[in-house]
Amino acid sequence: MKRVLYAVGLMLASLGLAQASIDTYDFSTQAERDRYRTLVEELRCPKCQNQNIADSDAPIAMDMRDEIFKKLEEGQSNEEIVGFLVDRYGDFVRYKPPVNKSTLILWYGPAALLVIGFLMVAVIVLRRRSLRVGKDEQQLSGDEQDRLADILKQYK
Repeated sequence: MKRVLYAVGLMLASLGLAQASIDTYDFSTQAERDRYRTLVEELRCPKCQNQNIADSDAPIAMDMRDEIFKKLEEGQSNEEIVGFLVDRYGDFVRYKPPVNKSTLILWYGPAALLVIGFLMVAVIVLRRRSLRVGKDEQQLSGDEQDRLADILKQYK
């Protein structure tokens, strides 16, 4: 019985490996291979969202890798290839989107939130200091001090 279970487990494991695809591209130069590797590692898979297209097994990532290979074979520059993919899939495919009107919050939002946080802390600290100074200035008059001393003597 154990042998049957091991055999079934081995078959299921091999089915998963059979579906994994390995891209085999023939490049004319090592420089093209390096450009390809750079491009597929710096572009994000639209389906996987936080995985580059080199590591993704999604069909759209495979199509993007094929497209990059074709464009490299045509002699296009890295900027032209990235531009084509951005036109097709949007700025999301870049890990470092350009600074423009639609990405201002992405680039400057964290810094703005940090500045706002520091300002809020500064306001709170200044308010507490002013309240402490105000309390120190409220001294008891001589009559009030005598009355307080009499009250304290009664409870001793």
